[in-house]
Amino acid sequence: MTDQSRPGRKRSEHSRLAILAATLDLVAEAGYGALTIEGIAARSGVGKQTIYRWWPSKADVLLDALATKADLQIPIPDAGSFRADLGHFLDSTFELGEKNQVADTLRALMAQAQIDPEFGHRFREDFLYRRREALGTIVDRARERGELPAGVAPGTIIDVVFGTLWYRLLATREPIGRGLAGELVALLAGQGASTDSASGNASRITTRSGPL
Repeated sequence: MTDQSRPGRKRSEHSRLAILAATLDLVAEAGYGALTIEGIAARSGVGKQTIYRWWPSKADVLLDALATKADLQIPIPDAGSFRADLGHFLDSTFELGEKNQVADTLRALMAQAQIDPEFGHRFREDFLYRRREALGTIVDRARERGELPAGVAPGTIIDVVFGTLWYRLLATREPIGRGLAGELVALLAGQGASTDSASGNASRITTRSGPL
């Protein structure tokens, strides 16, 4: 995550992880609205001023906690085929996203990003683009092997995945999970492959082409 800390003593990773764990626990117990820096400090055993020195707001602490959780729980597989890699990535992504705690956190952070432009920038840089780049690694390998659907840009594949996820989280509240992951794999990795390959006939993925 982009380092938002002020000048001063170097971060203690043990303290940072304690703060992030406390933040996720408190959000799970009482929701984002009830989350306070004071509460995080009391639960984690780390001083309030330390938290303020490392993060500019409670939303940024929660953002760091969620981004760290996603990095740890959603691997970037390399099983040798787009279908297998996409399936593993989406299973892990949607399994995490369907948990109430995570879904509520995502909604809260997206809402905060709409009313706070500075936080919105950090949310895009530290979470949305980071998730796009993780999937982009898988899609780019598939492009080089000529496995992508014909006539579909790599960036559009990423848009379809995260557009579907966010539409269900924010608009319809329909479930996400392994069933939806399987449908997206069938849609995106079950059709005729492109003729583009590692020879350079297709351009490398632009992971920041859209807001997701």
